[in-house]
Amino acid sequence: MKGDWGMSRFRLGVARVGERYDAIVVGAGPAGLTAALYLARYNVKTVVVSKDLGGNMAIAPLVDDYPGIPEVPGAKLADMFVNHVKKYGVPIIVGDPVTSVKREGDMWCIETESGRRICAYVVILAIGAEKRKLNVPGEDRFVGKGVSYCATCDGPLFKDKVVAVVGGGNSALTSALYLASIARKVYLIHRRDSFKAFPVYVEKVKSNPKIELVLNSIVTEILGDKKVTGIRVRNVDTGEERVIDVDGVFIEIGSEPPKDFLKSIGLELDEEGYIAVNPDMSTNLPGIFACGDVAGGKYAYRFEQIITAAAEGAIAADAAYKYLLKIRSAKTEESRG
Repeated sequence: MKGDWGMSRFRLGVARVGERYDAIVVGAGPAGLTAALYLARYNVKTVVVSKDLGGNMAIAPLVDDYPGIPEVPGAKLADMFVNHVKKYGVPIIVGDPVTSVKREGDMWCIETESGRRICAYVVILAIGAEKRKLNVPGEDRFVGKGVSYCATCDGPLFKDKVVAVVGGGNSALTSALYLASIARKVYLIHRRDSFKAFPVYVEKVKSNPKIELVLNSIVTEILGDKKVTGIRVRNVDTGEERVIDVDGVFIEIGSEPPKDFLKSIGLELDEEGYIAVNPDMSTNLPGIFACGDVAGGKYAYRFEQIITAAAEGAIAADAAYKYLLKIRSAKTEESRG
């Protein structure tokens, strides 16, 4: 079989017994699917293993910041990514989360929740990071119906409407400032009376007439019928509760990578628990690469967008391919004696 650049299908000469591949991509969000696409175009035998399809992209009601594809539902864009990968015959295993990644000889082997075992020379981790939730009544029910975890993704849906942003860090304040340029009014709700965000953001928020601060307060319930109509807020000092009428709630209380899982592999993590990657998305473990929201470290520029995740996936795939070429070259020399 010939690839797009006239290359014969990539082989490392191992026996293809059971589930063995040259590369395993863990995660099927924009980073993982793009990595799989580029590996397939390099004719690397690849499999994708993921707990779901599309990641956070798939739950975005509308994506309007992916160049060339304006105003597309997140689920549809996710389908487009998936179908592009499937065009190259890459198998995608969904609904079977990876529980371990271990080195065995010169290969990496993963095990999944169902007991499936797959080995490869390269593993690309694109498992994302989970947005922290408020864990209050109504939150899960109204995801995609007024509850959002990404202002830049969903903000345009709330033009001239009233929204609330929950949080006190940089992401919360920058989201509030961004939404203030779109929405009619923005409530910024924070459990403390001061912010941990950069002072420049704090000053801009306080001086913006469209942003109302609701401090020392927490959201205890998200209200609505078919969509969000309001939030119940409690003052943590006085215990007083009130209902604020809003059309949308943007929850910006941070993300959290699966630290315990990453530590079990032996990966170097940054101070926030994200995988420390090099500019080529490689890690401290030869053969393991990371991309998308799970990637961090001093070389990472964290900007949690579909386009940046996809770009990192492409970089990881290219670096992984070059790593595989080195392995193949070494094996060829070894066989020659």
